Amino acid sequence: MRNFLGKSVAIGAIAALALTACGSGRDEESGSSGGDAKGFAANSLIGVALPAKTSENWVLAGDLFSNGLKEAGFTSDVQYAGASTTVADQQAQITAMVTKGAKVIVIGATDAAQLSTQVAAAHQAGVKVIAYDRLITNSPDLDYYVAFDNFKVGQLQGQALLDGMKAKKPNGPYNIELFSGSPDDNNAGVFFNGAMDVLKPEIDKGNVVVGSKQVDVKQTAIQGWKAEGAQARMDQLLTSTYGSKELDGVLSPNDTLGRAIITSIKGANKPIPVVTGQDSEVESVKSIIAGEQYMTINKDTRTLVKQTITMVKSLQAGENPEVNDTKSYNNGSKVVETYLLPPVAVTKANAAEAYANDPKLAPLTK
Repeated sequence: MRNFLGKSVAIGAIAALALTACGSGRDEESGSSGGDAKGFAANSLIGVALPAKTSENWVLAGDLFSNGLKEAGFTSDVQYAGASTTVADQQAQITAMVTKGAKVIVIGATDAAQLSTQVAAAHQAGVKVIAYDRLITNSPDLDYYVAFDNFKVGQLQGQALLDGMKAKKPNGPYNIELFSGSPDDNNAGVFFNGAMDVLKPEIDKGNVVVGSKQVDVKQTAIQGWKAEGAQARMDQLLTSTYGSKELDGVLSPNDTLGRAIITSIKGANKPIPVVTGQDSEVESVKSIIAGEQYMTINKDTRTLVKQTITMVKSLQAGENPEVNDTKSYNNGSKVVETYLLPPVAVTKANAAEAYANDPKLAPLTK
């Protein structure tokens, strides 16, 4: 069983976790897992509480939820947290959704650890709560979680970093730096641990060297996933560690930070190393095709929103939503019934295939 509550799991234990909790070795169970679904009116209110519009995917998710829920016959209330007081905003929005009589509330958490009170109030009012993309922690009242396999995302990023560096320079050792996401986002630690599952053995062997020696998720975190934070940290690392030393690769957890890291490196007039990413943002896909950012992860927001709405429709019909993992996702209070979707690593070599059915991204790969 994997517990995603902790953000600073000891790196030495990550490989053991992976053997029992990830990839083909994860215990999974398809189909309904039982429960107390009772159904509700087809035109009921469905609340969707999303974080601030910090990435293309969050903006797209809001539009997809608004349109998809309407097409399914529901009344929707889609809200974004503000940029400055995100947690307080989202707490108030969820409370308002309960008061308005929402039957299901879908939450993309601003801070995974600060919503248990609101989820408890929803539970007491008979509202089903689905954690979207980010697991809500320390809540025994959370009903479901739907996401891409985020530990696998990290593993794919770590492997791509190794593959990309070897393609550019067949023999190591390779000098790298590590970045992770915002410490208030539960996924940030999951991505990092997944990547370290792949990178730690190579670091231990001396094949990969973290020049700054900053290998802990707390040392590498970028508050709020802000591009300016990543750029500032990369500026500092280049000055302190890479005056004459070559930088071969950077583990970036997402595209926004990856582009900021590349901007910093360009500003220092240094060669662009292998830089990872996630989210398939337009500017990063352009960068990949241009040969700058090395890779991204395709987590198709359309598919994730569609699966979430399918779960809502099952609840409306009085059925228990389909899940495919009932053992792995312990939020600190309970093991949450989960539906996972598979992420896809994308480089220039497979971009055309990966985005063939994406009307926004396919033209960029021609």
